Amino acid sequence: MHIDVNSAFLSWEAVYRLQHGDSLDLRTVPSVVGGDPVIRRGIVLAKSVPAKKYKIKTGESIFSALQKCPSLIIVPPRYDLYIQCSNNLIKLLEEYSPAVQRYSVDECFLDYTNMEYHFGPPLSAAHTIKERIKKELGFTVNIGISSNKLLAKMASDFQKPDKIHTLYLHEIEEKMWPLPVEDLFMVGRSTAPKLHKLGIYTIGDLAKANPKFLYQHLKSHGTLIWNFANGIENSPVTREKSAPIKSIGNSTTISFDVTDQRTAHLILLSLVETVAMRLRNEECCGKLISVYIKTNDFRHYSHQKKLEIPTDCTNHIFKYACELFDEAWKGEPIRQLGVRISDLCSNQFCQLSLFDSSDTQKQKAVDKSIDQLRMRYGSMAVIRASFLHSRLKPITGGILEEDYASMSSIL
Repeated sequence: MHIDVNSAFLSWEAVYRLQHGDSLDLRTVPSVVGGDPVIRRGIVLAKSVPAKKYKIKTGESIFSALQKCPSLIIVPPRYDLYIQCSNNLIKLLEEYSPAVQRYSVDECFLDYTNMEYHFGPPLSAAHTIKERIKKELGFTVNIGISSNKLLAKMASDFQKPDKIHTLYLHEIEEKMWPLPVEDLFMVGRSTAPKLHKLGIYTIGDLAKANPKFLYQHLKSHGTLIWNFANGIENSPVTREKSAPIKSIGNSTTISFDVTDQRTAHLILLSLVETVAMRLRNEECCGKLISVYIKTNDFRHYSHQKKLEIPTDCTNHIFKYACELFDEAWKGEPIRQLGVRISDLCSNQFCQLSLFDSSDTQKQKAVDKSIDQLRMRYGSMAVIRASFLHSRLKPITGGILEEDYASMSSIL
């Protein structure tokens, strides 16, 4: 099964607000999650069904969306809330299978093999799961059912919201082949025009094409999508991520020119807060810290430093980030800053330095307590006093979808 939350960020935001006394359900009015509603910058991350009537698209700018619908309600994203909702979904699904794979923050796969002895046929179990999610968690999902992950994912993308669809091998000719080739998983904006030039416009056209012909024009990717068009995919549902995280980073585009060191340091701190939280969430420490700078004339450069002792402490990472920035910055007006930590290792066993003057264990305890407070009460539950009256966000970014592994195929 593939479980996909309908308009995830907006649904989760709406449910949270209703549970906390808000009388307006964001899902019933033109609304979006994304950007900053005050300065009207950023992009649309999720939209309501009424917003779709104005042809507002995910990924377009807030400015463009407001031109289409001046009365559009804009709410800023709260990634900590979305992670909580995602975790609650996973917890419920694990009652139905020991193998639940988080594909992204708002969708996952569930291996229902041999589970029918406990919960009945797949279709019956899917209806039970869907209704439990709606009743207990407050949001709706689409569920796709098939014999492999690819077809289950394709099925869940059929008619929305709050629907269940099947797409077994014997159904692909009727249900999947008539669809535009762009709707097939792994056929993106660059591949679709190439297929059109070859006279391939539907998934059925692709399925019936000669795989050798596709390989000549698209190499191994042509073979991959030919297999997908024919419903061939055999990657297992696994609790583990298909690829370990190699680095964790965060960056922000600034709406004004940063020309002083103090402001730059505060922005770096807001980025480091998120990077360090994500690092601890992954139970990792890092040894290589990098700082990225882009100027107002779009020139960019970076500077990095390798630590002797890996760390996951917010203050330690911030200290080194500031040192790197001060060494690299040439005084130009800045429009984008980024921080990244790599060369990751487990934080379960960490070598301490005899010459470390800071109290690392106390710092770790403080970080852990702050993380718990923010996860429970929101990212703004605890902020640094240095951000008061600064008009800068105390925390920038969140746990993004790129932190979760994508579906891989073994063909």
